[in-house]
Amino acid sequence: MKSKLNKFYQTEIEWLFHQFPSYQKIGSKAYKPTLENIQSITQSIDSPEKELKFVHVAGSNGKGSTCSMLSSILTEAGYKVGLFTSPHISDFSERIRIDGETISQDSVVNFIQTIKKHSFDFSPSFFEVTFAMALNHFKESECDICIIETGLGGRLDATNIITPLLSLITNISLEHTNILGDTIELIAKEKAGIIKHNIPVLVGRMSAKLTNLFRTISEEKQAPFHEITSEISSFDLALLGDYQKENFALVLDALKLLADFNFLVNKKDIQHGLNSLTKNTGYRGRLQIIEEKPKVIYDVSHNTDGIIKTLSTISKINSGQLHIIFGASNDKNIEDIIKLFPPGCKLYLTEFSNVRSFHLNDLKALTKQSDFKSKSYHDSPLKALQLAKSTSGEEDTILAIGSFFLISDLF
Repeated sequence: MKSKLNKFYQTEIEWLFHQFPSYQKIGSKAYKPTLENIQSITQSIDSPEKELKFVHVAGSNGKGSTCSMLSSILTEAGYKVGLFTSPHISDFSERIRIDGETISQDSVVNFIQTIKKHSFDFSPSFFEVTFAMALNHFKESECDICIIETGLGGRLDATNIITPLLSLITNISLEHTNILGDTIELIAKEKAGIIKHNIPVLVGRMSAKLTNLFRTISEEKQAPFHEITSEISSFDLALLGDYQKENFALVLDALKLLADFNFLVNKKDIQHGLNSLTKNTGYRGRLQIIEEKPKVIYDVSHNTDGIIKTLSTISKINSGQLHIIFGASNDKNIEDIIKLFPPGCKLYLTEFSNVRSFHLNDLKALTKQSDFKSKSYHDSPLKALQLAKSTSGEEDTILAIGSFFLISDLF
């Protein structure tokens, strides 16, 4: 019975990927700049978003980490917590979880079959259907609170049909400039689209200019505005990367604000939530140490700001030769990213299996003039990893970085 269900599940998932355009597969062509479609979809399933409580999280980096920490802590406090994040690493079901448990294959299949029965006068995107599936699952499971990560931007992101208890914005950097705008300010305004009338908003640490921009927009919408104030020293974060301290401080302040809505946690819940992050949320791939001697680290950072922060952390823990396995989606500026890597590292450039990957010929053309101690090209991340391991000493560090899709091929 299980193998039969698995086959049926895979068939429906493939239908979902092929029937509806997915940003994960085809990039910006899948972006639907309107909320009318997602509203039509949720109306067809009795508008579950109107019966749930939410925290809505936007930002350029740290969204997934922030959502996971917040979700895990609330789970440890005894609440039933829905978690919606993207993209997935290994399986579609990772996007939709309740207290760490992924949505069942039965639920996925049943929802897709329900959607197939509706006749929409538009072609819903993969993301819209997936988010509607999450809302339906959270409602049917009677979640106490749902932590929702935006997919792309904020203002016109499908998740923006929700009215949350609290809106969080982690940080802003240049990303998806072909869609969100080619300046930090334009991107910030798109992220600020999740700020709603009279709903409190909490922002991470950023430049005074951006902070003032978010404050002004919040005042216009009469949304109470908050900045980070929490100290994290009394907790053991146990996550690599100084940037995680910023994410955690944001989470602590979010929890203080949620207390006003009777979502109460104590210090024990917070520490247990940190300790059980993977169990409660499936959290992985963020500066995750996979092996020791040599140290093998997987990281899903995929834009300039995230990669800079990761490399800063690696420089503090690496005691030998640095090996970097790098692959990227074809909408990234490879030449700018390559310049971030230490010239003394051994660089392994690779394509990955997702159709959005830069292909080897393109990687070779774009990195031809780059100057590294050692540079090689591979048609799969696993082959690159095997070579890196075979040429590494026990004190070396192997970092695989550049995309969720790259890390997916390695797990």
